[in-house]
Amino acid sequence: MERLICVMIGYAFGLLQTGYIYGKLHHVDIRKQGSGNAGTTNALRTLGWKAGAVTFLGDCFKCVFAVIVVHLIFGGTHGDIMPVLSMYAGMGAVLGHNYPFYLGFKGGKGIAATAGLIVSTVNAWMVLICLVVFVGLVAGTRYVSLGSLAVVIVYLAEVVVYGQTGGFGVSGSSLWEMYGIALFLMLSAFFKHRANIKRLLNGTENKLGSGKK
Repeated sequence: MERLICVMIGYAFGLLQTGYIYGKLHHVDIRKQGSGNAGTTNALRTLGWKAGAVTFLGDCFKCVFAVIVVHLIFGGTHGDIMPVLSMYAGMGAVLGHNYPFYLGFKGGKGIAATAGLIVSTVNAWMVLICLVVFVGLVAGTRYVSLGSLAVVIVYLAEVVVYGQTGGFGVSGSSLWEMYGIALFLMLSAFFKHRANIKRLLNGTENKLGSGKK
């Protein structure tokens, strides 16, 4: 039951669509602009750098806050499985971000929210590795989608390696749950980026700073 509660808490936080709210405050429905996505990249391309930064930080920290709330609720009674419950909260936040019920289940792609989970559940070195991979790929190729997909792959690998070496302090089925959630987040990201993947393969993907919509 506590796992379901954590997912629900995460989903509730995920419903805070930063890009959509920011756009509405500026009389723009971001879902009707550019790619039609409510996430960071579309906010950046359609509303500018400030909008992109605000959207990323808002979508990232809503996941962080979800994890904090879960810690406050279950930290005293389920401390032994807090890494697992944190990941359930993060998964819920990604689902709420990607599929907000009040927007017809049309949200973002979950990368910023996943970044919030990475910050919340792994150590500083793992966060740094993900950051270097993302910045390096985007700087080198100017494909935000490529950097995003690489990060979720790296995160899955990190969770497995860190888990197998005892880093999370959990074992058995709880550890496999964490692997499963990380795998789900990776597959979800690939599914949400399926159009981007096609464009990457065709060489028609929009590059950061290209000005294309």
